[in-house]
Amino acid sequence: MYILQESLFSFEDLLIMHSKDRLPIFFSTLDLRPYAKELRSRSPRGADGHCREGILRALLAAPLEYIQTFTGLHHRLDTDLRFRYQCGRPLDREAPSIATLSRVFANLTKKDLAKQLFDDLVERCRQDGIIDGSHVAIDSAAIHAYEKKQPKKKSKQTGNANWGAKFDSFGNKMTWFGYKLHLAVDTKSELPLALEVTPAHVNDGDMAPSLIEIAAAKTSVRFFMLDAGYDQMKVYEAARNVKAQAIIPLNPRGEKEPPAGMKTDGTPCCSMGFAMTYWGADGDYLKFRCPHATSKVDCPLGMSACSSSNYGMVVKVDAKDDLRRYCSPHRDTKRWKELYNERTSVERCNSRMKTYLTADDMHIWGIQKVKTHQYLNAIVLLASALAMNRQSKEAAA
Repeated sequence: MYILQESLFSFEDLLIMHSKDRLPIFFSTLDLRPYAKELRSRSPRGADGHCREGILRALLAAPLEYIQTFTGLHHRLDTDLRFRYQCGRPLDREAPSIATLSRVFANLTKKDLAKQLFDDLVERCRQDGIIDGSHVAIDSAAIHAYEKKQPKKKSKQTGNANWGAKFDSFGNKMTWFGYKLHLAVDTKSELPLALEVTPAHVNDGDMAPSLIEIAAAKTSVRFFMLDAGYDQMKVYEAARNVKAQAIIPLNPRGEKEPPAGMKTDGTPCCSMGFAMTYWGADGDYLKFRCPHATSKVDCPLGMSACSSSNYGMVVKVDAKDDLRRYCSPHRDTKRWKELYNERTSVERCNSRMKTYLTADDMHIWGIQKVKTHQYLNAIVLLASALAMNRQSKEAAA
C-alpha cells in the first residue's frame, strides 16, 4: 500500500523553474568557502589557479542541471555565461578544463569533503525543523556502473563494481552490473540522513546496522522502517542498541515453526487455540487479552475456563526474548501498518536521485568516486530543501 505523505518542500517545484532562476535560489543557502579552502593547493608555485569555490559550485550544479560528465560541464561553463557567473566563475577567464574539473573531483574524494558537507547540511536541516528524524526508512537502490563488465568471480576481487540481483515490486528478478546505494531517509521530509555505497552483490542486511547507527547519531530515532529483505536478527539488535524499534515484515523464507502456543507473528493463543488480542505495551512487555473478553471471538467456554476474573486471561510477553518475532507496536496492528507504510519515503528519495538527478548516470570509475558522486546528488536534495524552505518563509513574512 502506497500513501502520499506531506513534504516540507517541493523538490519538483524547484526543478520546473528556469535555470536562471533556480540556481541563485539553490546557492542562496550554501556557504562553500570552508570546503573550497580545503581544496586549494598548498604550493605557492605556478600561475594563479581556478577558484575552487566556483568549481565546487559547478560540481553541485551539474546534478541539478542533469549534466552527467565533466566534458558536458566544461561545455556548459564555456558556452553559457549566465551559468558560469551563477557558479561564481569570472567571465573574463576561460572555463576550467575537463582535466581541472576531474582533478578537483578527485581531491574532493580524497579529502572526503562531500561527506562532510552532506553531514553539515543534515544538521542544518534538523536545526531548521525540516528534518524530524524520529522515523527513518532504509532501503537500497541499484546503480549501474560505468566500468567495463567483468565476470562475477573476477569483479569480487576488485572491491568495485560487481553483479547484483534483486526482485522488483512485481516479483521479477532484475540483474545489473554496478553498485548499491544504501539510504537512510527521514520519512517526514523524505531527505537522506545517511548513505553508503557498496558493490552490487553486498547483502542489504549487512549494511543496515551501520546505517542505523549513523542515523541514530544524528537524530533521536524511534522507529526504523525496512522491507522483508532486512528481516535478520542483527538488524533488530542494531535498532535495539540505539533504543529504537525496527518495523520489518517477517520474511517467510527460512521461517521456523513458532514456539508452542504462539502464532507466527508473535501473537499468543488462548487454551482454545484462538489468537489473543493485543492490548498495548508496558515497557518491554507486550500485553494480550482473552479474545472472548474483547469480543473478537465467541468462545463456547466463555472466559471462565481460562480465568476467574471478569477481565479475562492476560498474557504478557517480554519482547527481549525474541527481538525478531515481538515488536512494539505489535506486528500487523493498525499502528504497525501505518508505520510500515512510511517506508515508501525512501523509495521516493531513491527515485528523485535516479530520475531527476544523476545518481544512476555515472561516468566515473572506482567505488570511492562513485560514493562522492552519490553524496553530491544527496547534497542537492538537502540544499534544495533549505532553499525552498527559506523561500517559503520569505514569502510568508
